[in-house]
Amino acid sequence: MKIAVTSENHHSVTDHAGRCSKFWVYQTEYADIVKKQRIELPAGQCFHDSNLPDLLNDINVLISGGMAGDLRYRLKQQGIQAVVTQETDPDRAVNAWLNGSLEELPPLTKVARQRDDRIIEAPSHLGSRTAQS
Repeated sequence: MKIAVTSENHHSVTDHAGRCSKFWVYQTEYADIVKKQRIELPAGQCFHDSNLPDLLNDINVLISGGMAGDLRYRLKQQGIQAVVTQETDPDRAVNAWLNGSLEELPPLTKVARQRDDRIIEAPSHLGSRTAQS
C-alpha cells in the first residue's frame, strides 16, 4: 500500500491538499513502513488539475491537513482514500493511520494552524478563521 502525505516544507503536513506540489510517499507492508520517499510534482501541476498527477497515480491513501469536497470526491472516484487530520507530523500521521488511531476531521472542516498552535475549525464554505488575542 502507498500512502501520500502533503508536505510543502518537508517537515509538516500541509493544510491545502489541492495546491500542494510536494509529498512524502510511504510504501507499507501490513502495518510497517518499508520505504519513504519525497515526491515533487513538476511546476504548475497539483491536485487542482482535473486528473491525478502521474507521480501519485499509484497511491491508496492521501493524508492532508485540509481538502475540499470536490477533491475528496475525485480521489474517491479513483479508489483513493482521502484523510484530513490535525496531526502535523507526517511520520506520526502515517503510523497513526496504519494502527487505526489517526483522528480524522469530518469532510466539511478546514483547519487553520497558527504559530501558537491554536486550532480553529470552520465549515469550508466560510473559509479559515483565526482567533484574535
